[in-house]
Amino acid sequence: MVITGALTLAAALFGTAQAADFKLTSTTIKPGGTVPNEQVFNGFGCTGGNVSPELSWSGAPAGAKSFALTVYDPDAPTGSGFWHWVVVNMPPDTKALPKGAGKPGAPGLPAGALMTRTDFGAPGYGGPCPPKGDKPHRYQFTLFAVDLPKLDVTADSSAAVVGFNLHFHTLGKATFTATYGR
Repeated sequence: MVITGALTLAAALFGTAQAADFKLTSTTIKPGGTVPNEQVFNGFGCTGGNVSPELSWSGAPAGAKSFALTVYDPDAPTGSGFWHWVVVNMPPDTKALPKGAGKPGAPGLPAGALMTRTDFGAPGYGGPCPPKGDKPHRYQFTLFAVDLPKLDVTADSSAAVVGFNLHFHTLGKATFTATYGR
């Protein structure tokens, strides 16, 4: 019993240490900073470039067989937040996404990666565009290390369905938050 407890504690500590090494960064959007106009949505009264940011990561947990990425606004006045970008099934050797990879049909996503439906109603990156006069909203960029090479979802799957699958298959997460208001 003591050995089992010690092994469980060691595994938990190793997992925590390993998770602390998993980092998501961007040269386009500074964590804690303001989302630049180039990444802001172009529509609903916003006049941004709607270009997905450059993202890179390191320190993924051992055993990751793919990666998934979400961009989520928990402050949207919907009662359930707003999903701005969902990408799944990125191969385990992927370490970055170039700026502009979120445009459907554009180069930049690794082979096998799949963008799924966002709250804009279609796959692809949709930048921030909170209601005018509302407080600045938080945009959470989260990368998931996944224990499967491919999640069983389609391009029409909602972010909730993707999240349900990720709940059962996430080895670790790396995240940063930026804000935008108008």
